[in-house]
Amino acid sequence: MAIIHETVGLDLLMENLQEEFGKQEVEPLVEASRRYQERHPESSATDWTNAMVLKSLSRIDEANTYWTFVAARIYLYDVYAKQKALRGADVYTDFAKNVERLVEQGLYTSVLTEKYSREELDEIGRLLEPTRDLLFTYIGLKTLVDRYVTVNFSKQPVELPQERWLVIAMTLMQDETEERIHKIGEAYWAMSNLYMTVATPTLSNAGKMHGQLSSCFIDTVDDSLQGIYNSNTDIANLSKFGGGIGVYMGKVRSRGASIRGFEGASSGVLPWIKQLNNTAVSVDQLGQRQGAVAVYLDVWHKDIFTFLDLKLNNGDDRLRAHDIFTGVCLPDLFMEKVESRENWHLFDPHEVRTKMGYSLEDFYDETKGAGSFREKYEECVNNPELSRETVSAIEIMKRVLRSQLETGTPFMFYRDEVNRMNPNKHEGIIYSSNLCTEILQNMSATTFESVSLEDDMVVTRKKPGDFVVCNLSSINLGKAVMADVLDRLITIQVRMLDNVIDQNKIPVVQAQRTNARYRGIGLGTFGWHHLLALKNMQWESDEAVEYADELYEKIAYLTIKASMELSKEKGAYPLFEGSDWQTGGYFEQREYDSNKWRELRMDVAINGMRNGYLMAGAPNSSTSVIAGSTASIDPVFKPFYHEEKKDYKLPVIAPDLDHNTYDIYRRSAYIVDQRWSIKQNAARQQHIDQSISFNIYVPNSIRASVLLDLHMQAWKSGMKTTYYMRSTASEIEECEWCHS
Repeated sequence: MAIIHETVGLDLLMENLQEEFGKQEVEPLVEASRRYQERHPESSATDWTNAMVLKSLSRIDEANTYWTFVAARIYLYDVYAKQKALRGADVYTDFAKNVERLVEQGLYTSVLTEKYSREELDEIGRLLEPTRDLLFTYIGLKTLVDRYVTVNFSKQPVELPQERWLVIAMTLMQDETEERIHKIGEAYWAMSNLYMTVATPTLSNAGKMHGQLSSCFIDTVDDSLQGIYNSNTDIANLSKFGGGIGVYMGKVRSRGASIRGFEGASSGVLPWIKQLNNTAVSVDQLGQRQGAVAVYLDVWHKDIFTFLDLKLNNGDDRLRAHDIFTGVCLPDLFMEKVESRENWHLFDPHEVRTKMGYSLEDFYDETKGAGSFREKYEECVNNPELSRETVSAIEIMKRVLRSQLETGTPFMFYRDEVNRMNPNKHEGIIYSSNLCTEILQNMSATTFESVSLEDDMVVTRKKPGDFVVCNLSSINLGKAVMADVLDRLITIQVRMLDNVIDQNKIPVVQAQRTNARYRGIGLGTFGWHHLLALKNMQWESDEAVEYADELYEKIAYLTIKASMELSKEKGAYPLFEGSDWQTGGYFEQREYDSNKWRELRMDVAINGMRNGYLMAGAPNSSTSVIAGSTASIDPVFKPFYHEEKKDYKLPVIAPDLDHNTYDIYRRSAYIVDQRWSIKQNAARQQHIDQSISFNIYVPNSIRASVLLDLHMQAWKSGMKTTYYMRSTASEIEECEWCHS
């Protein structure tokens, strides 16, 4: 079907649809559309295109999935018609002029006209490929237009899909000094072909006047009144501009701890978490969505039971914080105690600091079964002056499982494995993860120093900690792998991510500092189930596990190589010296010993790494919809179903669903054996320096012993985190595994 560059009548649109999809298939739609116009002679183009979209969607079923593209074409016609009326020009013919107009209107940043001349804008405009609009499914196109393209102050879209990709590319490449237009073209090629997507904040905010480009942030709360309130202020500022927040509360003293020597004075972590809950609700993201905060606590903290009950729907509501998410930090020793059904001791971190002279959370086991954490923990256990609560480890785990089945949380954070595999352990420690459990980077608390009056100004001094920033984008495996473009794609993708670091406007200075020190990025993937379907690989198979191992090793190699090459050009991240990248420890831990890996290891040691952290698998829920693929590394919910909202019912189909792929998709999220999912994820995890948003799908009727076994398998297999426990109350046919 040819792109329609001007307002056209129904006949021409239907002619194009018949040419692409076949006359016999589209004929019912043609007849229905003519009847609609006869019944509604005064209807606008938008009226009848909306009617035809609904008619098209009603015809989608498992055997006729192409109707989602028919609906997309009709909707695209309406998008084009409105843009022509708004601009007074055919679509995709006035890129430079449109950029200048939107800058003048205050909708685009003036950077686009300050850093690019009119001649360059004309040249960049010639990169546009309008036919790539035809790659969208209906829901993908509608999601992009409704939520991400630039709108005017009346909320009307003023930007076309291909222009959004091109403006993002221009924004991210604005400071490149060599072959800038070529690099813009490469970035545009990657996004417009749907080979990759940028993170939601980048997709939404790049080139616009407001908002930052990073997805998530992680803060460490200091155990002081000033530190707690300063942290809340920082979190509010980040939430305001669209950031999801991870918060580590493990340093904050527990309920009943002393304050300035007065015993029993502390109220523990609960009131501060409730305060964060209120911040998340009240500081929303420009009215578009409520803020999102995940709070992590160590399993040895005295407040752990109160913490695990925070999101439950029963009990005393004064002890609840329903709008935050929870994550629990688990050392190997605790999991061993669970397995052997031994006791576990809960301590107050403030008392440990004052009586033992160290913080228990600052240690981890350097090797499996031995290390600094268990040594310090045993010292605490053996000190009779240290108060503690003693409980059975399995009782804590039972409370974890209960909360997960009822609320989906807490997330699981296996702190020893995380820190053993941390490539920057020479500079710090990782206490917790982010909102989606895929980011693992060095953390430390910002501490208050003093406040003074200087030259009639109030000056506050704080010692900055490492406030983690997540800069994300993801490969669309279903398209990029099948097109065999990973090498070209990852080269430009790493450059795009690295440029986000320099162009971001983060409203928290210690986050800016951390971003510059580590230059951390998170290159991820989505479309795993889509890829398995296209390759005819069953989810529950050794073949899929081996393929995950092979593919993610390839992605790791290309990503590390791209960052090394970028370091040659722009310099290594400031903390490279002494890192596992520089010493070769990173490659030894993962047993990368082939000739090509040994050569890359040498190149890294000589040339450095541009980025201290590289890979992380995000959830990709909305961006995978835009790209027409499956989310993250998850199985599909169902091959075909209807999503019902208040004012519409929308058919949802697995990508490329047909008689060839149905058998792979049939084993969907709540049917597939989760033990195979864990095997796959363990295989890919060894190649990812950070982590992966890994959901576990179970029915509510699952036996507790089976659920516990899943967690034990995940921990033993070397996984670093798990995300939601997604459970369903409905009966699941074919779920033999969940009762075995």
